[in-house]
Amino acid sequence: MATTALTGFSMMSLLSLGYLTWDLMSPNQVENDPEKPFIGRFPVPQPPHIIFIMTDDQGFNDIGYHSSDIRTPVLDKLAADGVKLENYYIQPICTPSRSQFITGRYQIHTGLQHSIIRPRQPNCLPFDQVTLPQRLQELGYSTHMVGKWHLGFYKKECLPTRRGFDTYFGSLTGSVNYYTYDGCDGSGLCGFDLHEGESVAWGQSGKYSTHLYTRRVRKILATHDPQSQPLFIFLSFQAVHTPLQYPDEYIYPYLGLENVARRKYAAMVSAVDEAVRNITYALRKYGYYQNSVIIFSTDNGGQPLSGGSNWPLRGRKGTYWEGGIRGLGFVHSPLLRKKRRVSKSLVHITDWYPTLVGLAGGDESLTEGVDGYNVWEAISEGKESPRLEILHNIDPLYNHARTGSLQKGYGIWNTAIQASIRAGDWKLLTGDPGYGDWIPPQILPGFPSSWWKQERHTRPRKTVWLFNISGDPYERYDLSEQRPDVVKQLLARLVYYNRTAVPVRYPSEDPRADPYLNGGAWVPWVGDEEEDNWGSFFQKKSMDWKKKLKLSKSRSFFGKLKTRIMSNIV
Repeated sequence: MATTALTGFSMMSLLSLGYLTWDLMSPNQVENDPEKPFIGRFPVPQPPHIIFIMTDDQGFNDIGYHSSDIRTPVLDKLAADGVKLENYYIQPICTPSRSQFITGRYQIHTGLQHSIIRPRQPNCLPFDQVTLPQRLQELGYSTHMVGKWHLGFYKKECLPTRRGFDTYFGSLTGSVNYYTYDGCDGSGLCGFDLHEGESVAWGQSGKYSTHLYTRRVRKILATHDPQSQPLFIFLSFQAVHTPLQYPDEYIYPYLGLENVARRKYAAMVSAVDEAVRNITYALRKYGYYQNSVIIFSTDNGGQPLSGGSNWPLRGRKGTYWEGGIRGLGFVHSPLLRKKRRVSKSLVHITDWYPTLVGLAGGDESLTEGVDGYNVWEAISEGKESPRLEILHNIDPLYNHARTGSLQKGYGIWNTAIQASIRAGDWKLLTGDPGYGDWIPPQILPGFPSSWWKQERHTRPRKTVWLFNISGDPYERYDLSEQRPDVVKQLLARLVYYNRTAVPVRYPSEDPRADPYLNGGAWVPWVGDEEEDNWGSFFQKKSMDWKKKLKLSKSRSFFGKLKTRIMSNIV
């Protein structure tokens, strides 16, 4: 299969991928190994083993080489010996990042541009999308996923094993207990969520998920022959998403941290760091390492309420400020041509699809129509990134900003709509981007709720922001009034992208999904033969201002209540 995939490659392209060297084999070597496939006098190389590691809710300041209070020696070493991606963008919440990684497409092109896929929604990754693991299967890869899916499971067709993975072990929903694997969707709607392939893995509860998932990856590595077939593993850690749970041994180095949430969070990050050490050890032990590419990525920004930190970036998880969408990322591989450096090349999570398909030996026809770019040469050789622009998102269903209008968008764009785009050095935001504050790492064990409320819950009166993000990565100097010419250009780009958008897929919750009705577990509840009627789900009626005001007051009350609870946690 590897031979077929690479026969169309030129010598220079193989060299650029790092597969070949200029050392020619002698005729005697060729004769002594007649079964080894060759192109001319060169052996046909096996594509690299790809290990993609994603963490959940790990903030920009939650890794050793960015932080002074969290210790990640293994991640630091891998990043230092590889390429740190310091201009790398993800999405502000879980489902969008995973969908863009798996499909290589912006959310507006998959219908997942609003919020996340909730456990009871009859929704999942669209069936017309050819996924990254499916492409890699076509190119001869053995494909495996371990960890959090969060791309829908209402039908069996939605499951990872139906979307390109030969094996799957993990949780289907967005958040579960790290030991019991119970996950809840509202009060009283709880169920078990740990799956082996398409079956419920009842017997695996009681083991800490970071350890359990690591052991599964090591088992895959131990039982696969690295010389016979290239391997793709997508390890999607549950950590460091809430609930803040950890084995006791990881908390001891952080007893000096006064803030309780930060202390627990740091322990969980350390558990991930150890897990990555064990995986890289297994890669070396079982003969994968020299022909491997290890990619590390977060899925969105950190949540300060739960111990995370994006400092010094603005914003947090769930926002389109840099703290919500600028991700931690690095590539570590012996195949990198220029190592031990920091890359400022613009890279987006959709770029992994064409990049990895290219590394696997696929040609451009296999990635036609995706929104990502093949950025391997930018990462490996330090060449200029082919990406010049990123559509962060357009969400027509998110609460419209009260003060936005088409007039404020120069008649080009309704600035009430939540949207964000990056083009070159410039970044534009419209609508309500989310809480736009700068939150330093918290050091106090607790504090009055009024402190947390001073800035964080003030609604912006603006609906257009413009930043030179290269010169002002912390988004402190809004240039929208000084540079209306740039604003107009970027608003026009939003209009362009919006014309290519598909309808939003955000159906109502289905009561049949209740785990109580399905043996106590979160499992598919709709038959594959049952037809979907997406067209009836997407119209979201605008709410009158009296209702919005009432809802705003309710949110304010519950926000204060939650803050008081968080402040009193010991």
